[in-house]
Amino acid sequence: MQSEKCKMKDEEEEDAPAGEQNLANQPAGLQPGRDLSERLLGFAVRVGKVVNTLPRTRLGRHIAGQLIRSGTSAAPIYEEGCAAESRADFVHKLSICVKELRESRFWIRLIIESDLLPKTKMADLQDECSQLCKILAQSLVTAKKNAGKQRP
Repeated sequence: MQSEKCKMKDEEEEDAPAGEQNLANQPAGLQPGRDLSERLLGFAVRVGKVVNTLPRTRLGRHIAGQLIRSGTSAAPIYEEGCAAESRADFVHKLSICVKELRESRFWIRLIIESDLLPKTKMADLQDECSQLCKILAQSLVTAKKNAGKQRP
């Protein structure tokens, strides 16, 4: 069921004229126009790098294990959703992606609140996670709405 569902672009790309996208607030390596799949992959890579810098304390190891699982799972689950066998399957995969990203957002907040890594180091990753949560949550709403419609 590969279709336009898996070709979603950043909202900035659609709203801003060519050449006027705001690159200043974009994390390194992420640019408007990259599809959602690439953003999720980039997020997973960045999560892996953060996990590798966490202290080897009991709390650091616990958070590292949890964050590496949730932060790297959204990308492959989204890819599975792109090959969904039905709309219901796509909606299910998308909902799992949202859950994993929300969990990641929690672990990132815990890293900051526990002073395991400085907020300045985590701010871009936290922002990207929140953006991905919003994008996928809105996509989920749209997919659920469209699931009720029948094709001609």
